[in-house]
Amino acid sequence: MTKSDRAGKPAAPKWELKLYVAGQTAKSLQAFSNLKHICEVHLDGEYHIEVIDLLKNPQLAKGDQILALPTLVRKLPAPVKKIIGDLSNTERVLVGLDLRSRNTKVGV
Repeated sequence: MTKSDRAGKPAAPKWELKLYVAGQTAKSLQAFSNLKHICEVHLDGEYHIEVIDLLKNPQLAKGDQILALPTLVRKLPAPVKKIIGDLSNTERVLVGLDLRSRNTKVGV
């Protein structure tokens, strides 16, 4: 999902995210669903998610040094960050993406 600039061309998304999965497993589908929800709520449409199925393209794991699945890789904004798991702990994902400080408490 990206917004358009004034010339009508798609603006470059501020957030480039890659989700590495191994097929259409329950954990992979849950990770994508959780990520999509987090992006819709916290990134205001300024993101792009690329899902990479390592069963189809195992060679792609080497570039981002993927050791466990599912793994989310934040390419932009720099620096690169990785979060492993189904992304069900929203607070942990927000901290991992630098959207929330480790010391911030919800409701405070």
